Amino acid sequence: MRVNVVGSGGREHALRQVLGRTAEVVDEVGAADLVVIGPEVPLVAGLADDLRAAGKRVFGPGADGARLEGSKAWMKEVLSDAGIPTARHGTFTSLSPAVEFLRSLPGPFVVKTDYPAAGKGVTVTPSFDTACSDVWEKLQHGAVVIEEAMSGPELSLLCVCDGSRAVPLPAARDHKRARTGDFGPMTGGMGAFSPVPGVDEEAIAKSIVQPTLDALRERGIDYRGVLYAGLMLTSDGPKVVEYNVRFGDPEAQVVLPRFAGDLAAFLAEAADGDLRTEPTFVDDACVTVVLASEGYPGPCRTGDPIEGLADAERQEGVIVFRAGVTEDPDGTTRTAGGRVLDVTAFGPTVAVARERAYEAVGLISWPGMHYRTDIAQ
Repeated sequence: MRVNVVGSGGREHALRQVLGRTAEVVDEVGAADLVVIGPEVPLVAGLADDLRAAGKRVFGPGADGARLEGSKAWMKEVLSDAGIPTARHGTFTSLSPAVEFLRSLPGPFVVKTDYPAAGKGVTVTPSFDTACSDVWEKLQHGAVVIEEAMSGPELSLLCVCDGSRAVPLPAARDHKRARTGDFGPMTGGMGAFSPVPGVDEEAIAKSIVQPTLDALRERGIDYRGVLYAGLMLTSDGPKVVEYNVRFGDPEAQVVLPRFAGDLAAFLAEAADGDLRTEPTFVDDACVTVVLASEGYPGPCRTGDPIEGLADAERQEGVIVFRAGVTEDPDGTTRTAGGRVLDVTAFGPTVAVARERAYEAVGLISWPGMHYRTDIAQ
C-alpha cells in the first residue's frame, strides 16, 4: 500500500515512521492508495471532503465532523445534547453577559477561544480581573467559551473511528504548560508518556467517545478518523475537556510507535468504514520530551544549527522526531519553528523510558533551547 501523510510536524514524522514499517510512504497525494491528514487546519477547511470527492481513500473527518475542533461552542452543544459529562460552560460574543457568567462561577476560571488556536487559546486563572481582561482580548477575534475549572489529572484518549465504531488506542498523558513544575503559558504540548497506569481505555471509550460518535451519526455525520478526547479524571468520573479531530501532538509520538501491527491497513479499514482488526501494542512504555526554541510559545528564534542530533539518535531505544527543522544543502539541521524536536524513548517501564529520553536530550543543543525536566515524572 502507498500512503501519503499531509503535514510536516512531529506528529506527521511519527505517522510516516510507523506507517513506513508496512507501507510505502509517498510524497504525492495522487500516487497514494490512502491519504492520512495530520493537522487540524486542513481538516476544518474540508480537505478530506475534497479528496473523497476526487475518489481518494482518506483517513480524517470531513469538515462537518471537524467542527468538534473547529468550534468549541459546537462541540459543547454536541456533548450537552448527548448527555456526555463536561464542565459547566457558556458561549459569548459580547463582554457584558460573559462577565455576568464569570461572576456566577467560584473560580478558577477557564477562558477559551471558540476557534482553533493550536493548543494555545486557553487561559486558566484564579483572578476574576485577569479572566475579564482575557475575555475582552479574545472577543476581538471571535466568540469565547467560558468554563468552570475542573480538577483532577488529565488524560488523552485517541480512538480510531470508522463512522460507527470507536476503537481506543492506549491512553497517554501530555504536559501542556511551558515550564517545569507545570508553570508558564499553555502550549501545544511539551512532552507525553504512554501507557498511563490504572486507566481503563475500553470503559472510557464506551461511556464517552462512542456516545460522541453516535451523536455525530445522528446528525448525519459519517466520522472516519481520530476522535481524540482530552479528559479530566475528576472525583465524579471522567469529563471531557475538549475534543480534537486528529492524532494528538505529542501524544501520537508515544502511542503510534507502540503499535505492533500494520498501521496502514488499520487506518485503511477505518477510511473504508469497516474496522475489523483489533489493534495490538508492544508492552514497552514510551516517553517523549519536546525541545523548543527560545521564545516558544510566543515569537520564536529560529535558524540555529542543532548539535548532537546524530549522537542522540544512536542511543538505545531512542527515536528523534523532527517537528520544526530545516536541512541545509550541506546536511546541517537548523531550527525552524517553536517545537523543534520530539526526543522519544522506549523502555520496559515509564521510568526507564524517561531516563533514556533525558539522556538523549542531554546530547542535543542549540542557542536558546528549552524543555521541561519533569515529563513523565
